[in-house]
Amino acid sequence: MSHIKNVIPTTVNPDLQKERSLASFDVNEFAAWWQGGADKLELKRQIELAIFSDLEDGYGINHEYMSHEDLYNSTVKKVAEAAPKLKALQEKLNPGGKDIWPGCLFRVQSHGLFPANHPLATHITMFVDVIKGQGTPEQVEKWGTLAENCNIIGTYAQTELAHGTNVRGIETRADYDPRAGEFVLNTPNLEAYKWWPGGMGHTANHAMVVAQLYISGKHKGVQMFIVPLRDPETHMPLPGIDIGEVGKKLGMAAVNQGFLGLKNVRIPRTNMLMKYAKVERDGTFIASPASRVNYLTMVYTRCLIVNLNSSLLLQAATIATRYSAVRRQSPIEPDEAEPQIIDHVTQRLKLFPEIATGMAYDIAAKHMWELYDQTVLDANNGKFDRLPDMHIMSCALKVLCTTDSCAGIERLRLSTGGHGYHIAANLSNIYGNAVAAYTYEGENTVLLLQIGRALVKAWNSFKQGQRVSPAYGYFESSMRLKEFPKWNNSWQIIIQALQYTAAHKTRIAFENMSERIAAGQSQGVAANNTGIELTRAAEFHGRQFVCETFLNQITGPNAQNRSPALNKVLENVLELFLVQTVLNNLGEILRFVNLTDADLRSLQKRLEVSLEKLRPDAVAICDGFDYHDRVLNSVLGSYDGNVYPRIFDAAKRSTMNQRPVQKSFETYLKPLMKASL
Repeated sequence: MSHIKNVIPTTVNPDLQKERSLASFDVNEFAAWWQGGADKLELKRQIELAIFSDLEDGYGINHEYMSHEDLYNSTVKKVAEAAPKLKALQEKLNPGGKDIWPGCLFRVQSHGLFPANHPLATHITMFVDVIKGQGTPEQVEKWGTLAENCNIIGTYAQTELAHGTNVRGIETRADYDPRAGEFVLNTPNLEAYKWWPGGMGHTANHAMVVAQLYISGKHKGVQMFIVPLRDPETHMPLPGIDIGEVGKKLGMAAVNQGFLGLKNVRIPRTNMLMKYAKVERDGTFIASPASRVNYLTMVYTRCLIVNLNSSLLLQAATIATRYSAVRRQSPIEPDEAEPQIIDHVTQRLKLFPEIATGMAYDIAAKHMWELYDQTVLDANNGKFDRLPDMHIMSCALKVLCTTDSCAGIERLRLSTGGHGYHIAANLSNIYGNAVAAYTYEGENTVLLLQIGRALVKAWNSFKQGQRVSPAYGYFESSMRLKEFPKWNNSWQIIIQALQYTAAHKTRIAFENMSERIAAGQSQGVAANNTGIELTRAAEFHGRQFVCETFLNQITGPNAQNRSPALNKVLENVLELFLVQTVLNNLGEILRFVNLTDADLRSLQKRLEVSLEKLRPDAVAICDGFDYHDRVLNSVLGSYDGNVYPRIFDAAKRSTMNQRPVQKSFETYLKPLMKASL
């Protein structure tokens, strides 16, 4: 065992302190802007002081050495102990709000409270909100309060073992029995078993089951049903319920994802959510006024995913950037001392674009929440016009954010070298949390194809002179041009180039799909054969939206509320994001936009200049995200920058190091070493 004890200094690493002292802007102003106001920043810090200050030594890593079962039970204990504290803190700091309870069960603070995740997140983020969003007032009164107080714990059961993104293809059935006034639910085969719901394994005693509704043998579409799963006292599965955990995964160790089989499970008629579609006592079915109203749940969840994954990317960027300011290696001049690796331009290229990307998606998500709130308000008033566009854009944001954040987190892990491979660096856990979202709530390629089909449908309307929604307004502005304008290096020309490319990618996908149909292919076969073009058009549709939103939010009217110094830094970040987006997509852009060699050289120069401008502010920008050390949970990314002492301290905590000789030595290793092989 090591004889080195208490190795972590109480001071800040001098290299990191130097970085902070050289920042060109006020970090607290940045943090207040990032959190939505100085009052929200102060409240956030008060919350974190209260919930993190009494966590025991080793809280963030001890779980890594537990068995799978012990980890689950330990996490349930943590949630149960945290719940009353969070409720009391909510009443103390912000009575009537929900930012602490239940917010700290799924917002960024949950990463610090529950470093292995926890099994109630799906209950809070989906089960509760689906009841409130799609239940009648009576259902909300009956189930909503119980769920919010965790008197019942639910999950959201849509995905099946053999069916995921294609909701229409799910096989779970709910047959209405008018004599009893009950629905009878069945999973008719193994493939129909519900698979993956968070907390389903051993935690939830109710589920929001998504099933195909049948009345008198006639199909009435996909509906949602509240299904009791376990006895409220013993927690044993109820009759007809086959339930358990799916096993260990790449990440989310304590989320307790489960499976569910249903055999003739009866529930009351009033357990079907009926804010929109309804089943009367006699079996009369009243269809929803908008066929896509159930998409509101998925839109809501996809907005949450963009929030989550953009935050995970920025957490990884904070860890890697702080580490890069402390780590010294490879002299730039042979006779000079080893520099901070952040001084290497190639290292900056690994770090700074990920900071910009995380910020862009976070800002796009904030804008999407504004649109979502308006869409819900409209839906409550019987207006559903916004739903299709919200569905498509939430799909695009979910796809792009999860794709870019997963790739970015892995680049950031690689940027930290060997030490990033440590569990204690937390980059692998961050990646495990992020990469799951690539698949859940819609597999990304499938979502891109949905977007692509919506695009060619909109293009068909546009070509026929019909009015298209503002989401496709760039079709007209792009096709008015006989040729793309001369490149002038402005931000607006970048947005215009992305929109121009998106419009022409959609045009080509439409033309090729039309040719295939004209040649005799069915619409489905033609769409399948046009899949590559559809997905690329969909990607550009999303990218132009993210870039335009980022530009508008940084340079728009809100800029007047920020200091010139902060605006300058944000404009540097915007510049990097827009230029990098063009450079990453040149292969497609050059098909439609005539960029000269001088234009391309200029873009490369702008990239290098933006990396140079961000260099003195990079650490301070990451400080501005205001991630608590408990949230980052990383030996490489702590605020004090004491990387090497923290790595060593984490190594000492390995259970293997609690004894100098392992028991396998005498039994196996020693005989092997003594043997004559």
